[in-house]
Amino acid sequence: MTITKEIEIEPDLLNKISEIAKDENKTEDKTLNEALEIGVKIMKKESFFRELERKGAKIANKDTYNPNYDKEGKNAGFIKNIKPFDAVKLIRDVREGR
Repeated sequence: MTITKEIEIEPDLLNKISEIAKDENKTEDKTLNEALEIGVKIMKKESFFRELERKGAKIANKDTYNPNYDKEGKNAGFIKNIKPFDAVKLIRDVREGR
């Protein structure tokens, strides 16, 4: 499904999109749609991290973490633990059924 809408794009940005399209032998429309899709994913990921930080969560691998937004609400949860624990011992206990 294609929706046509008139929007204003900065001339410099449009020139860069044209250059990319020529380099990759693609149409400008296809290149622009791909760029918009990538931009939306990045913005969605950044808003996801902002929401996590607002809730007090810390993510060490922010640059490489790629969340699955469809499952995020259903399966993800964050546990706040007051006292420190040994994660290795906890995993061994779980694996051994203790």
